[in-house]
Amino acid sequence: MPETAPRILVVDDREENRYICARILRSGGYAVVEARSGREALQKVLEDPALVILDVRLPDIVGYEVCRRIKDNPRTAHIPVLQISAAFMSSESRVQALESGADAYLTQPIEPTVLIATVRALLRLRDAEALSRLSAKQWQSTFDALREGIALLDNNWNVVRCNRALKELFESTYAEIEQQNVLSLLRQHLGLELATEEIAPFLRETQQGRRWFSTQVEVIRENDAVRGGILIVSEITDRKQAEDALRSNERLAAMGRLLNSIAHEINNPLEAVTNLLYLMQSSAADPQMAEYVSMASSEMARISRITKQTLTFSRESSEPVEIALPEILDSVVTLYAPQFNQKDIRVVRRYESPDLLVGFPGELRQVFSNLLRNALEALPVNGQLTIHAYGSRNWRDLSQRGVRISICDSGSGIPPEIRSSVFEPFFTTKELKGSGLGLWLTAGIVAKHHGHIGVRSSIAPGQSGTCFSIFLPTQRVAKPRRVITKKNAVA
Repeated sequence: MPETAPRILVVDDREENRYICARILRSGGYAVVEARSGREALQKVLEDPALVILDVRLPDIVGYEVCRRIKDNPRTAHIPVLQISAAFMSSESRVQALESGADAYLTQPIEPTVLIATVRALLRLRDAEALSRLSAKQWQSTFDALREGIALLDNNWNVVRCNRALKELFESTYAEIEQQNVLSLLRQHLGLELATEEIAPFLRETQQGRRWFSTQVEVIRENDAVRGGILIVSEITDRKQAEDALRSNERLAAMGRLLNSIAHEINNPLEAVTNLLYLMQSSAADPQMAEYVSMASSEMARISRITKQTLTFSRESSEPVEIALPEILDSVVTLYAPQFNQKDIRVVRRYESPDLLVGFPGELRQVFSNLLRNALEALPVNGQLTIHAYGSRNWRDLSQRGVRISICDSGSGIPPEIRSSVFEPFFTTKELKGSGLGLWLTAGIVAKHHGHIGVRSSIAPGQSGTCFSIFLPTQRVAKPRRVITKKNAVA
């Protein structure tokens, strides 16, 4: 007999009955395990036989009760039970056996061919049920592995089953979702007010607080009759923020090109007007007129400086170049000067002339622009912004020299629970008004320049504020140390 022969547990208190049954089963290619009582049967059934042949009349526990206990135990419920009896042969006995959980019922004496055929039929049923359970587990595992929230709907649009993703998206339990009408679920969790006729086919994007969702319902039809549907819900917040960031970047790029064109066109007549003012100043006889011309020349020089800084801001080199950090910082401050002045923000600039940097000027302007824009949004009216650039060492590697740029504001500060997330992509506290990419891009540019960026912040009353600190390595250039301190409104 092969080792893989199915094992069958034969339970009967009469030895001759067990012998006959075992002999028939072994001739049919089965292995046999025997038990003499109900208690012994309940022990040996835990060894997972392929089938149990169970006599009704046992000395300790009636066979109906033994069958019920086998079917009530999750470890043994899958094992088919063939109930047999020589004493209980009425229809009522057969009904009682089947209601106790038996899969079949035979009366003795049993024809060998009938016994073998019944055993084979029950084993085929067991194998089919095992395959069905495996398929159900595989289906459920696949169902739960999907990132989209999915629910199966009946033809009354009630949820029959949902996957783990939908449970997590709705922040509910399976019991709170399943058997509920899909209309009430969509109203409760997504704020969608729908009539029954609007359900299918259905596709809509909705916003709930800071999150965006895509909701879709597909209809299941059979012979043109609606048999149910499938609800698919997915969170699309990241996609929405990426789209918004793309639109914002496109607008900024277009604005940069426009500013470059305007500044270029303005710069040419400015040079001509500057020359004319010079001639007027040198030839003016009236002292009062000379003073007015001098004032006009100063303002023209200021306009000229702004246009040149605008041209420089929008121009990028293809290779790393030497960078004068104060010039870059001043050009960015000039860009935001109207907003600073509008809020009466005092800008303090301290440039302790460091070694020259080597890098990409346009990218570093973007870094400082992102930080100044965030500070501007956080600062209250009459607030203060301090920009401090000074020679320093890398705190992670003290042998490395460089320059440290601190940009500190007296704003409301960043709460501790979100402080560690500020450099993550798409993280924003501005909902869809912000892309959540500014500080992430800033950290990437700093890393590209072999530096690093950190943040300190406080929300304590009277001491609130945020300070971003950037370290950038430098090339050693012999230069006298010079400190420039500016405390003024921005020109």
